[in-house]
Amino acid sequence: MSQKNKLSPEQQESLLSVLEARFENNKHRHKNIEWEKVESKLKANPEKLWSLDEMERTEGEPDVVGFDEKTNEYIFYDCAAESPKGRRSICYDHEALEKRKENKPKDSAVNMASEMGIQILNEEEYHELQKLGKFDTKTSSWILTPTNIRKLGGAIFSDFRYDTVFVYHNGADSYYAARGFRGSLRV
Repeated sequence: MSQKNKLSPEQQESLLSVLEARFENNKHRHKNIEWEKVESKLKANPEKLWSLDEMERTEGEPDVVGFDEKTNEYIFYDCAAESPKGRRSICYDHEALEKRKENKPKDSAVNMASEMGIQILNEEEYHELQKLGKFDTKTSSWILTPTNIRKLGGAIFSDFRYDTVFVYHNGADSYYAARGFRGSLRV
């Protein structure tokens, strides 16, 4: 692991404190999961702590949303009420970014997720997130786009309006001040 992607012991403790407080304040997101077991896994995987810190730094408010018994992994999603502020005004991927000749956004969702070491939520995961609360009631989030749609120049995003999860399409090179992306991380 590069030094760039490593937190100091003080940064690790600070992040763990934030994550524990969020975990305790949102027990409905992770019934039957014990913080001590999550913390132990996190301490054994410092590169994952770095990724969670990136999620936190960009205002994603990551929290545990499940446990995969097959892989023995805890699953974190961005649980900020709205699409993370530090990841908005971006197009979908690098190809879309390069396609824009004028008014290019600063980055793309796919690139940012890769640099952070996280995955963009897919449509199924986005629906699962919405079962835990009401998210993206004023914003929208890019979600993982199927290859056949992306090959045609499109990308998909989602939001929550009228008590319903909507999935829409847009040109992959589009970007809006109220659209970012939500990520997931397995530890």
